[in-house]
Amino acid sequence: MIYSHEVETMCPIAQGVAHGAAPIPEEAKWVKAKEIKDISGFTHGIGWCAPQQGTCKLTLNVKEGVIQEALVETIGCSGMTHSAAMAAEILPGRTILEALNTDLVCDAINTAMRELFLQIVYGRSQSAFSEGGLVVGAGLEDLGKGLRSQVGTMYGTLAKGPRYLEMTDGYVTKLALNADDEIIGYKFVNFGKMMDFIKAGDDANTAFEKAQGQYGRVDDAVKLVDPRKE
Repeated sequence: MIYSHEVETMCPIAQGVAHGAAPIPEEAKWVKAKEIKDISGFTHGIGWCAPQQGTCKLTLNVKEGVIQEALVETIGCSGMTHSAAMAAEILPGRTILEALNTDLVCDAINTAMRELFLQIVYGRSQSAFSEGGLVVGAGLEDLGKGLRSQVGTMYGTLAKGPRYLEMTDGYVTKLALNADDEIIGYKFVNFGKMMDFIKAGDDANTAFEKAQGQYGRVDDAVKLVDPRKE
C-alpha cells in the first residue's frame, strides 16, 4: 500500500464507530452482506438499449451469490432474441458480480442485469421475506402453460381506431364490435395450448379449434372483424 507524504506524517486516531454493514432482508433473514456469497434472492427487472428500440425482462434466482436460474425475455428487436439465447447460456453459474461485468451481448440485457444487481444487493428482492427463498424453477411460473412470455401487442390510429393484436390470453383472431363500432370483446387462440395439443397427437386444425377462446361480450357483437385485415 502506498501512502502520500501527508498521510504518512499524520498521527493515528482510533476509529471508534464500527457497526458494520446495515442488515438487509434476504429470504426471511436479516443479513449483513460483506461478500458476494452473502447475497441470495429471487427478483425481476427490466433493461433497455441506448436507442430504446427494445427491452428485456430478466428474472434471476441467486443462491449464495451464484445465479442458479435465469429467465431472459425480450421484445421489440429481432437481434435481441439471439442475444437472449446467448445470455441464457452465460448467466447460470456466475456470481452476480461476474454477471454484472460480463458482456451479455445486448445492451438491454446488460442494463437489466445492472438493475437486478442493485435490487438484490440492497435487499429489494421479490423473495426478501420468503423463508428459504424460491425454488429453482420458480422463474417459469410466470410463463404459465405452454411456457410462453406474456405479451400484449396493440395498435391504433386516429383515422381507424384501435386494433388488439395479442393479449395474455393469446393471439387475437377477431374483435367483437357493438352497433357503435366499439370493441366489446375478442376471440383468441392460445398458441401455447395449441402446440401442446399438436404434441399430444392432434392435427393442426383440431388443435387450433381446441385452443380457441373468447373474452368479453362476444356473443352480443353486431359484427366480428379481423384486426389484421379489416
